[in-house]
Amino acid sequence: MGELDGCVALVTGGSSGIGAETARQLHAQGSHVVISARSADGPGPDVAAGLDGEFVASDVSDPDQARRLVETTVERHGRLDVLINSAGTTEVIAHDDLDAATPEVWHRLYAVNVVAPWTLTAAARSWLAASPIGAVVNVGSLSGIKPSGSSVPYGVSKAALHQQTRMLAKALAPAIRVNAVAPSIADTSWTAGMTEARDAATREIPLGRMASADDVARVLVTQVLSPYVTGAVWRVDGGSGLTA
Repeated sequence: MGELDGCVALVTGGSSGIGAETARQLHAQGSHVVISARSADGPGPDVAAGLDGEFVASDVSDPDQARRLVETTVERHGRLDVLINSAGTTEVIAHDDLDAATPEVWHRLYAVNVVAPWTLTAAARSWLAASPIGAVVNVGSLSGIKPSGSSVPYGVSKAALHQQTRMLAKALAPAIRVNAVAPSIADTSWTAGMTEARDAATREIPLGRMASADDVARVLVTQVLSPYVTGAVWRVDGGSGLTA
């Protein structure tokens, strides 16, 4: 079928948007896909079923649940070749509203956007190292590169994830490759209600449109399939990172 025949990929945040499209493209490359999201009430089980894969409900902000997610995947399949850390969260807060960006907001965003990818990668380390693929890809954000996005805590958390990507790429080489994508605002259900932000972003994107889930997933899967790429944080932004 493809370059990932026989491989097992775990995709967090795989119920919709970038995560779901990434799962579809990994499946098209021959990988068996395990999709995770916080709740089984959403579209995740149907997405997994459509790919002959599996759905496992897991709140990855809870370290115990994150570790158990990796254990469950390996118990069922005996291997883990690819880890996609697509689960993320945000809070829409004006950048100058420091009072609204409470410590509770910071802790919640860091738990999902920074600590969860770390916990999952650490839990998966031995299995990824045993794989001929051994790839981790984190879904970052252009907000982690330039001062933009839904809130200051969100942008800072994504900047931290980018640095985590680079540091783990160095620490886990040569057995495991760790990369990240940094999309600008994408046309997904997550941003469907952000009309003003979507319109503003679209006006400044040189390619004249927001990224689609397919745009981001294509780059993400390319990182998985590129054996000499590690420690990279690739912008998928239609050129919007070129603007001030």
